Amino acid sequence: MTKFDYRKALEQIPHRPGVYQYWDADGELIYIGKAKDLKNRVSSYFVKTTPLNGKTRVLVRKINRITFTIVDTEIDAWLLENSLIKKHQPRYNVMLKDDKTYPWIVIKNERFPRVFPTRKYVKDGSKYFGPYASVGMMHAIMDTIRELYPLRTCNLSLTPENIASGKFRVCLEYQIGNCKGPCEAYQTEEDYEHSLKDIRDILNGKIGVVIRRLKEQLDTAVSELNFEYAHHLKTKLDLLDRYQSKSTVVNSSITNVDVFSIASDRNHAFVNYLKVMNGVIIQTQTVELKKRLDEGEAELLSLAISEIRSRFNSTSKEIIVPFALDVDADDLRFTVPKQGEKKKLLELSLKNALYFKKERLNQYEKLNPELKTERILTQMQRDLRMNVLPRHIECFDNSNFQGKYPVSAVVVFKDARPSKKDYRHFNVKTVEGPNDFATMEEAVHRRYRRLLDEGQTLPQLIIIDGGKGQLSSALKSLKLLGIDKQVTVIGIAKRLEELYYPGDPYPLYLDKKSETLKVIQYLRDEAHRFGITFHRKQRSRHTFRTELESIPGIGRTTAEKLLKAFKSVKKIQDATPEQLGEILNGRQVTAVKDYFASTFDK
Repeated sequence: MTKFDYRKALEQIPHRPGVYQYWDADGELIYIGKAKDLKNRVSSYFVKTTPLNGKTRVLVRKINRITFTIVDTEIDAWLLENSLIKKHQPRYNVMLKDDKTYPWIVIKNERFPRVFPTRKYVKDGSKYFGPYASVGMMHAIMDTIRELYPLRTCNLSLTPENIASGKFRVCLEYQIGNCKGPCEAYQTEEDYEHSLKDIRDILNGKIGVVIRRLKEQLDTAVSELNFEYAHHLKTKLDLLDRYQSKSTVVNSSITNVDVFSIASDRNHAFVNYLKVMNGVIIQTQTVELKKRLDEGEAELLSLAISEIRSRFNSTSKEIIVPFALDVDADDLRFTVPKQGEKKKLLELSLKNALYFKKERLNQYEKLNPELKTERILTQMQRDLRMNVLPRHIECFDNSNFQGKYPVSAVVVFKDARPSKKDYRHFNVKTVEGPNDFATMEEAVHRRYRRLLDEGQTLPQLIIIDGGKGQLSSALKSLKLLGIDKQVTVIGIAKRLEELYYPGDPYPLYLDKKSETLKVIQYLRDEAHRFGITFHRKQRSRHTFRTELESIPGIGRTTAEKLLKAFKSVKKIQDATPEQLGEILNGRQVTAVKDYFASTFDK
């Protein structure tokens, strides 16, 4: 049996809230856990910063596979963990007690219905809301409801006959204003139902009316200097602000539905499946489909739905999908939600599909780097509206210091990676003063004049570091050489990272996270680095040459020969007369030694 490599498993797990599942070598689900940060929590089982207890050590030894489901919030992770544990009852979750079951708020199916919290979900026609991950938040909602709407709390059988016969008497709750006394017909059923309608709206998430009411009460309490009651109301408002009445994972209004989403690329499709029963997710699965032909997403999703429903023996009559499907089934209803709770469930499913797509493609690209190269180049071709893949890209950048020592550099990328042996730099020859446009024109002309003379291949894409002015200068040289129609040339302006095309007054803006823009930025930054490095060398070389020219008998040409041979002034100073004699005559050797000797003495 192959030993489980937890390091590879951890590489796939994100820093996101969610639920993780551990499986043993026999394919049995042995543990389910929740986490605010999946990667950190799962890592803690294997990276032993603190000693594990005996049970946990046994569990870790049995782990053979790890799966997980990402969710939006930590609350969603708690709720999903609870529902999955109830469904699968893994061996190592035996310590989960019934008192950890999350509570609901129920409106009982009875005359003059009671509203109260419960941990038991009974299918008796009652309406359940929740479950609530925070008991404090649930009690805040219940307290608010009780304050706003007096309701009965007794379990008396309030039939018309019992009320008419005078069987019951009002209790203390009526006397203190918590109940309107339906047991003695002091409150009509119609009035009671009107209160229930508002309560249902609140429990369904329409709590704006409650917040406004509490704020009005808070303002009144403050104006009356009743600060203790004001603090009490403020606490409730704070709880309500943090309360999430519409969880994307759990919503009791959604019963027995299947949710499917799909994310695809040229070669693969990933379909995520969520099974929702009684408002909770009890199953989740992501499957991969490898395209054989050019199948569309609708066809792939239809195939996946049939296979997955068969695998999980699903009998759901409603299937939530991202787009309409051409499926003829009398006993099934396909729903394409536009908003609301079902739309949120569909979005959660898509998040899982997209995440697994990204991770699986990363695995493929690690095994076969050429796949990543092809994907990036294809994306660049699409984004930049090119007719061919930009396998060979060159980028130009200029540097000068207050108009002095102007230089230009060109860097070369092949298959989206630097080809440093092809980098080139230019000492500008025809430009005087700080003229960036003329410098660009000269560099581009010299570069491609030489490539044409030597019969070398031209790049598919040329990038000019600068705006419209630099781009126009580069295009002038390309036209002069007659190759402006053979290559795509664009300029990139640094301020907003906008891309300019020749003759187009409007820039192209790419998504800041797009791989195309990242490659272009890498080229631009590399050209800038390479150009600046060469520029600094030229400035230093000029400084050294100027110093050598101050020696009697040493002119510019001789100074250049010395620097070329010895590389630095320090090495010239340390050179022996014999070494200097290989370049200089006897009088020049004496002058150089005397110069450095007098300089050293000073």
